[in-house]
Amino acid sequence: MGESVEVGQQRALRVLIADDHRLIIAALRAALDEDADIEVVGEASTGRSAVELARVLEPDLVLLDLRMPDGDGMWALRELRDQLPRVRVIVLSMYDDRDVVDSAIDEGATGYIVKSIDPRDLSSAIRQTMSGTVFTAGAVIDPRGARQAAARPAGITERELEALRLVAEGLSNAQIARRLWVTEQTIKFHLSNVYRKLGVSNRTEASRWAQRQGLLTSAPPADTHP
Repeated sequence: MGESVEVGQQRALRVLIADDHRLIIAALRAALDEDADIEVVGEASTGRSAVELARVLEPDLVLLDLRMPDGDGMWALRELRDQLPRVRVIVLSMYDDRDVVDSAIDEGATGYIVKSIDPRDLSSAIRQTMSGTVFTAGAVIDPRGARQAAARPAGITERELEALRLVAEGLSNAQIARRLWVTEQTIKFHLSNVYRKLGVSNRTEASRWAQRQGLLTSAPPADTHP
């Protein structure tokens, strides 16, 4: 088994992609390769090969399609849950039916991402799902409550909102990275997504948006950081 890539002091999240369409795999790899905190360690095109590769590679996460030959996604999900309980599984599927989502979660999936997701948001969705938030059908389901409900219409994820709140407290990117135990590049990535989704160009405008939504307890800071 190869060694994982270290990014700063944080180990990159090791991901195995399982999908039977080569174009989808290529697109997923291209999207994830943009994030230095994620390392794609393998690819599988069947349910059985996904399980076998996961045994060998021991990834942190399997990104799993539901429709595959030689053991579909649900079968692979059950096998991974039983054989490799420490490996997380996120279902990435074209189906957004609530029953399908519920079945995947019941079978042990950590989360569910619909393939209609903007590729630029994929790595953020993966991080959020890994931290306990389930992505589905372009929305965010937070088991801990609805505190970020105001952010949902804009498509802001919980992790992005967390970074935005720290920006509003006046923290620099480096300080936020230390607080959230990620790299500074990851924070820049999150904030870039926030600006794009809100249609703003800087930290002050984004903070003011959050203030208007009642997501902050203090006034927005001066725009002193890039």
